[in-house]
Amino acid sequence: MSEQFHVVVGAGPIGSAVTRQLVAQGRPVRVVTRSGSGPDGPLVEKVAADAADATRLGELAAGAGVIYNCVNPQYHRWATDWPPVANALLAAAESSGAVLATTANLYVYGEVDARMTEQTPLNGSYTKAKVRIRMWQDALAAHQAGRIRATEARGADYVGPGSESHLGDRTIPKLLAGKNVQVLGSPDTLHTWTYTEDMARTLIAIGADERAWGRAWHVPSALECTQRDAIARLAAMAGVPTPKVSTLSPLLLKAIGLVNPVIRELPDVAYQMDRPFLMDSSAAQHELGLVPTPADDVLRAILSAYDVPARRAA
Repeated sequence: MSEQFHVVVGAGPIGSAVTRQLVAQGRPVRVVTRSGSGPDGPLVEKVAADAADATRLGELAAGAGVIYNCVNPQYHRWATDWPPVANALLAAAESSGAVLATTANLYVYGEVDARMTEQTPLNGSYTKAKVRIRMWQDALAAHQAGRIRATEARGADYVGPGSESHLGDRTIPKLLAGKNVQVLGSPDTLHTWTYTEDMARTLIAIGADERAWGRAWHVPSALECTQRDAIARLAAMAGVPTPKVSTLSPLLLKAIGLVNPVIRELPDVAYQMDRPFLMDSSAAQHELGLVPTPADDVLRAILSAYDVPARRAA
């Protein structure tokens, strides 16, 4: 494979989007997943490997320009599954010399009372936040020691085809069927949403630009609204009546959590939907020239996953 190839570890919504965008630029991509899955294409090589195997990852990344960490462990297994994967990726970046560009989120900040910037203190105190903080601190320490070149892109809740989103399979099928919609948390607090294609575009940009290395960047994200407003705009685009929106009962969620380990994790992050959760992405826009996808285009992309021809007007 060409010396200019890229390694994408993970083939979920973000990893697949990174792969597609790189291929569209004419860049060869090696996709690494446990099952050997991933997008197809003449420039894509799919390899089955364990992301926690540092030796194997180092072999697969030898000669690569960038390693993209798009791994997505099961939500309730972050504390056990992330550390070995993160360490393996650091080792692979060091042995190969490839830039490490990591897909990240806003958990590191914890509960805040203002719009989050990259300078917001890393005060997240729950387990998943601590995992993410440690991952970044380890990568940054290795970068500052000259062992690797590292950067990460932090996004808010994902929206877009294939994402497990509050504005996805939990709500859209009911909306399209004319049924009432129940949401997690408050339907009336402002929230930033990150389009999966914008996350992929940011990862590619920061992996290629040495100005971005050694820093974390917020993904330019144009969709900023309440859950109720987003659902109303989606209904208008789909040409269906605006549904009644209510909140899922915390008691019901607690009961479901007794048998569902993913639901059991939600209380730690409930603050993100119960109070304003807003992200500032001006640094990436002003310093790197990145432009977010317009909000209405993001909403149309959400509907496209359900074969719904969205109207042009919101």
